[in-house]
Amino acid sequence: MIKLIIDTDPGIDDAMAIFYAAAAPEISLLGLTTVFGNVTTQIATRNALRLLEAADLQVPVAHGAEAPLSLPPFSPSAQVHGDEGFGDIPAQQPIGAPVAEEAADFLIRMAREHRGELVLCPIGPLTNIALAIQRDPEFVKNLKRIVIMGGSLEEGGNITPHAEANIYHDPHAADVVFASGADLVMVGLDVTHQILCTAADFRSIAARSPALGGMLQKMSEFYLKFYETVGKFDGCSLHDPAAVIACSHPTLFEVKKLPVRVSCTGETSGATVEADKGSRAATSVCLNVDAQAVKTLFLERLALLP
Repeated sequence: MIKLIIDTDPGIDDAMAIFYAAAAPEISLLGLTTVFGNVTTQIATRNALRLLEAADLQVPVAHGAEAPLSLPPFSPSAQVHGDEGFGDIPAQQPIGAPVAEEAADFLIRMAREHRGELVLCPIGPLTNIALAIQRDPEFVKNLKRIVIMGGSLEEGGNITPHAEANIYHDPHAADVVFASGADLVMVGLDVTHQILCTAADFRSIAARSPALGGMLQKMSEFYLKFYETVGKFDGCSLHDPAAVIACSHPTLFEVKKLPVRVSCTGETSGATVEADKGSRAATSVCLNVDAQAVKTLFLERLALLP
C-alpha cells in the first residue's frame, strides 16, 4: 500500500487524479495540499474539500502558497478549467475546512511521521514543496519519493514553446526541487501527451460510475472544448492522473536518469533542461509510456467509484 499525498490546484485533471487515488486499492491517500495554478489557492482549497466530500473521504487538506517564490502572481487558467476550476459546474461551499497548518509545514510533519514511506505527488506548481525543502533540511530524506507532473525534456511546452505550465508558474521553486537530491520522478509532457481520453471514454466512466464519474464527465465537456480550440480534436491528455499512476505503477513508464535544471529567466523561463553532469543528483525523467495500459487502468479504477 502506497502512502500518498497529492499537492494540487484543482482543476479538472486534478479532479480526475484525486478520484483515481480515491478508487485505487493500492493507494492510501493521507492528505491533499493546495496551491495556485489552475485556480487561486483559495479556490483550490475549496475544490479539494469538495472532491473529498464527494468521494466520502475523510482526508486532511492543508492550504498552501498563494504566489510563486519570486515571480509576481499569475492569473488562473480559467480558459482551460473554468472560473471555478470545474468547467461549467458552479461553485459549492464544502462542509469541512482545511487544517490549521499551512501546506509546507503539514508536508514536513507528515514526511517525518511516515519516514521512508511517504510518496509526494505534486500536480501543480512546486511552491509548497520548495518551501518545505527550504524549511527542513531533512524533508527530502524523510520522503520515499517525489513524483512530479510537470516539465518536458523533448516535447516542448504547453504554455510557451519551451515550458510546461506547472513549472512555468514557479520556475524558481521547481529548480529548488530538482536540485534537492530527492528521489525524483518527472512525469512530463513527453509521456502525458501520449495518453488521451475522449468524450466517449468520459461517457463510459459516467455510465459505470454515475455519481463521481458523472461529475467528471460533466467537467470534461468544458475541458475537451478547450482542447478543440487549440486544434486537438482527439481527446484531452491525462496529465495529472498519469503522475498518480506513476506512483503506483512505475513499470508502465520508461525513464532516463539525468540531472535537470529549470530556466528562470527570459523567453525560456520554465523550461526543464539537462543540467551539467555531476552538478546535481539525477532525476528519473519519463520519456515513454505504455499509454494504453495507463488509460485502461484509469478507466478501470474509476469504474469502482459510486
